[in-house]
Amino acid sequence: MDWNLVFVALMFTSFIALLMSGYPVAWVLAGVGVWFAILGEVLNANGVPVDADLTTLSLVVDRIYGTMSNYGLVPLPLFIFMGHMLDHSGIAGELLRAMQQALGRMSGGLAIAVTLLGVVLAASTGIIGASVALLGTLALPAMLDDGYQPELAVGTVAAAGCLGILIPPSIMLVLMSEPMQLSVGDLFLGAVFPGLLLAGLYLTYLIVLCTARPHLAPANATRMDRAALWNVIRALLPPLALIGSVLGSIFFGIVSPSEAAGVGAAGATLLAAVKGRLRLQTLRDTSRATARTTSFIFAIFLGATCFSVVLRGLGGDEVIEGAITALPFGPTGVVLCLLALVFALGFFLDWIEITLIVLPLVEPITTTLGIDKLWFTILVAVCLQTSFLTPPVGFALFYLKGVAPEGIELPHLYRGVAPFVALQLIGLATLLFWPALVTWLPAAAY
Repeated sequence: MDWNLVFVALMFTSFIALLMSGYPVAWVLAGVGVWFAILGEVLNANGVPVDADLTTLSLVVDRIYGTMSNYGLVPLPLFIFMGHMLDHSGIAGELLRAMQQALGRMSGGLAIAVTLLGVVLAASTGIIGASVALLGTLALPAMLDDGYQPELAVGTVAAAGCLGILIPPSIMLVLMSEPMQLSVGDLFLGAVFPGLLLAGLYLTYLIVLCTARPHLAPANATRMDRAALWNVIRALLPPLALIGSVLGSIFFGIVSPSEAAGVGAAGATLLAAVKGRLRLQTLRDTSRATARTTSFIFAIFLGATCFSVVLRGLGGDEVIEGAITALPFGPTGVVLCLLALVFALGFFLDWIEITLIVLPLVEPITTTLGIDKLWFTILVAVCLQTSFLTPPVGFALFYLKGVAPEGIELPHLYRGVAPFVALQLIGLATLLFWPALVTWLPAAAY
């Protein structure tokens, strides 16, 4: 009997079983790794050969040190700080009110305004929880007051708020850079058109639906004039200036992503000061929220490191690579199978666990099969975006439910996001068959 294979199967089974218990994911990952290393030590002492023991855990220390000293992860807390600071600046509320005034007279105008605001927030923050909660607080009551169908209103808010997971600067892309051995700047560049593609699909769907069935999204009596247009322009200028300073400096090679993240954090703080929202309490709340989010991500990072080190010691990565490369489908078929796996896992796991567990295992497969790693990583990112909207662990649904007005229940959310999940899959299929939307970068760039 090959005890290594038995251990690999038991590790995954134990992880899934403990995950369903509701225990924190970081401790589940680390605990499973430690316990199987201890079990391997006991079995080896009794003459049962297993390629994982307490000595294997010594490698975890080196791996953790390498992770914590990785300069490529420096942008992560800075982008998180930028997002939380913008949440307190009042920019989003001002912009939504201006767009509502400008687009209110057309059917579905407020839904279109929410989607456009979602794009601006995505390019400014990259934090899903903040974007969804902010849009839900600002826009959802106004949409319901205007007579919008509840399902359409909540679906639009949830989908627009999730654009930040893909449109740069995205903390998910920062996190994906290490296991896929790609630069953050290249991932940001590769994600620009896919992010705009999804936003374009949302807008097209809303325009067509609201034109065909205007009763779902009635127009209001807001008058559109030059003053309304000027309000939109004035409200757009601050976030566009911030977006240009952060993304423009990266795309044109002026600064590194880490330096651009510092510029973004400083710029968001400056905007909050200009708006008169920068107080000691605001700075304290933003710093605490940044510390909590960063700690949560790095805790999972460390737990996943412990889990993966023990798994690789058992040869689990080789088992998985051999099983996938043996599929009789060719590279494209393998990509489809991997995306189907990621999509299925998104119903039950958060994107962070999927990123830190799955990507390190499949990265060697992309190299073996000659699959473009930048293209594949963006495909996975788009696929993971669906995980925010798919029950039962769609975090955007829970963020929105927490701020939704009374009368909005989970069935409204599930029905409302279904068309947008379908649109995300259409966008994924477009990228799958049109790789140039991602790989337009010069080959030497990555």
